[in-house]
Amino acid sequence: MKTIECLIIGSGPAGYTAAIYASRADLKPVLIQGLQPGGQLTTTNDVENYPGYPSGVTGPIMMEDFQKQAERFGTEMIFGTVTKVELNQKQGGEHIITIDDKEKMKTKTVIIATGASAKYLGLESEKKFMGLGVSACAVCDGFFFKNKDVVVVGGGDSAAEEATYLAKLCNKVYLLVRKDSMRASQIMQKRVFETKNLEVLFNHETIEVLGDEKVNAIKVLDIKNNKEKEISANGFFLAIGHSPNTQIFKNQLEMDEVGYLITKADSSKTNLPGVFACGDAQDSIYRQAITAAGSGCMAALDAERYLSELI
Repeated sequence: MKTIECLIIGSGPAGYTAAIYASRADLKPVLIQGLQPGGQLTTTNDVENYPGYPSGVTGPIMMEDFQKQAERFGTEMIFGTVTKVELNQKQGGEHIITIDDKEKMKTKTVIIATGASAKYLGLESEKKFMGLGVSACAVCDGFFFKNKDVVVVGGGDSAAEEATYLAKLCNKVYLLVRKDSMRASQIMQKRVFETKNLEVLFNHETIEVLGDEKVNAIKVLDIKNNKEKEISANGFFLAIGHSPNTQIFKNQLEMDEVGYLITKADSSKTNLPGVFACGDAQDSIYRQAITAAGSGCMAALDAERYLSELI
C-alpha cells in the first residue's frame, strides 16, 4: 500500500473545497465521493444564496463546478464508499481507510466531510416532490415560497425556528405537531405562538404530499378526531432533525450525543492527530453550503500545517 498525504472522505461543498485547497498546496489529495457525489445539494433545484452565482444555479451543476475545480488542480476522485477506518492515535501515524470492503489506502491525514442527512417521513410522495416543493432547509429554500402558504413538520426547536423564519417570508405557515405539545424550548414556543401568520396544528400527522408538477396541498390526519383533511400549500418543510453521517467513526473520534464530530476551538482538528472534520459532519447549527465550504478550507489548511510540522 502506497501512503498518500491527504485523503478526503465526502464530496459536498466541504469535501470539494478541502480538495481545492489541498491540491493547490501540492498534497495530492484523494477524494472518496460516496454514493451521492455532491451530497445534499444534489437534491436542491435552485441555489440563490451562494456568492458568485448572480443568476442562481442548480445544486447538481454547482457541485459539478466544485468537482471540476478540484480536479483541475490534481485531486484524484474515487467513486466509492468508505466502509472501515483504522485511525492512528499517534502523531505522525498512518491511518488506514477501506473502500467498498476491499481496497485499502494508507494516508498521513484524513479530512472528514461526510455531511449529514435530513430525516424524512418516508412517504413516496415526499420523494416524488423533493426539490419541487419539499425541502429540509427553510433558510436555503424559503425565498422561493415568498407570499405563499407552506407547511412545516416538527415539534422541536428546529421546527419552531424554521416556522418563524418562514413566517417572515410566507403568507401563512402551518406547523404540524404530532403530539398535543411541542418539545421546543419555552422561548421558542413563545415566538411561535406570538407569530400572527403561524398556526400550530397539534395532534396532526402527514398522510401524503399532493400536487401535479409541484406541491399544491398536504393531506393530513387529525389524530384526535380521526379525520383526514387537505391543507392548501405550495411548500412542505421537514424539520424533524438531521443525522450526521459519522457512524463509521464511532469509538474512535469524539462526538456529541447526536453523532456530530467534535472539533477543537477555532480549528477543524478532532481528538486524533492528523484527522480533521468539516462541513455538516461537525456543524449542527448553520448547515449551509457556504459555511461547509469555509470549514473545508480550514480543514485543508490544518492538514497542510500538520504535515509541515512532521518534516
